[in-house]
Amino acid sequence: MRRHALREVLTFEVRRTLTKKRFWLSTLLVPGLIVVVFAISIASGSSSDAASQERSNAQFSFEYVDPAQLIDPALAQAAGGTAVDDAENAIERVESGAVTAFFAYPADPATQAIEVYGVNEGIFGNGKYAAAASSLLKASATERVGSPQLTSIIQGATATHTTTFEDGRVAGGIESVIPPMLYVMLLYIVIVLMGNQMLTATVEEKENRVTEMILTTIRAKTLLVGKVISLFVIGFVQMLVFAIPIGVGYVFFRDKVNIPDVDFAALEFQPRPMIIGALLLLGSFSLFTATLVAIVSSHLVSYVRARGEGLGVSVRDGWLGRPERVVILGLTVALSPAIAALQEPLSAHPM
Repeated sequence: MRRHALREVLTFEVRRTLTKKRFWLSTLLVPGLIVVVFAISIASGSSSDAASQERSNAQFSFEYVDPAQLIDPALAQAAGGTAVDDAENAIERVESGAVTAFFAYPADPATQAIEVYGVNEGIFGNGKYAAAASSLLKASATERVGSPQLTSIIQGATATHTTTFEDGRVAGGIESVIPPMLYVMLLYIVIVLMGNQMLTATVEEKENRVTEMILTTIRAKTLLVGKVISLFVIGFVQMLVFAIPIGVGYVFFRDKVNIPDVDFAALEFQPRPMIIGALLLLGSFSLFTATLVAIVSSHLVSYVRARGEGLGVSVRDGWLGRPERVVILGLTVALSPAIAALQEPLSAHPM
């Protein structure tokens, strides 16, 4: 009978929660935001690459001044540029529309900015002028050095990959620490969304299920155990809902997500840390669920007993069935003489 009642309670609680629209709205909110962030990141990355490629391929006529003689004339002519001596006259020609753009290269580009003037082509179209001016200067510097590799080294465009060893094995770096930390994020998300569900699952029974508990064979202990197990099941469902879009995004779109200084393709999923993280997630969620339900249900059980006795129903579990009540009763009896001794002087000298 007890197993049958526990199964009925578990089935009822899980079905009741999973059929609520509010539950799915709150559960799908976070995965939906994750999908939106991934979509925006992928779209922005694609549009940025396309815009950068379009700007680099854009051809237009321009004039430039180069007092430091850093610009290669052949490269400038191939890009559509013409060297001039009068900067003021060149700016006026841009204002009148006779020339599309004018670049005023400084004497020291390392400390001074390149002044760029051009015909307005909108917020997004005007970026091609600065891109063309910078590209021409970099190309001229590379041509003068004579080696693109040396130019990249001078500009600091070098990458390093560090491998460390521990006990004869390759030790995981920061790339192996990030994946287990996802369990922490998952735990906090589930706790935030499940906290209200845990409280509602027990507190609402004062109004909805008291009569059923008294008039049927379902004991309070069976009901609460079924609720705890149902909360585990519901929490596991939420974890799956959160983990599935993250896993799909990592497997299929990790190379397309454009987040600065984060390389998802370099993450390392080591079995031992991932298993330990999963066990810690399960243990932490179990501890939180059991503690919260125990605190709330202790008031519920007392309320049910009081209602049952008020209706003339005999309650089988007395105060001996609650060990904490035995401890509290023992402490009360032991401390009652001291409490009475303290009350006498206080009553003799009222404040």
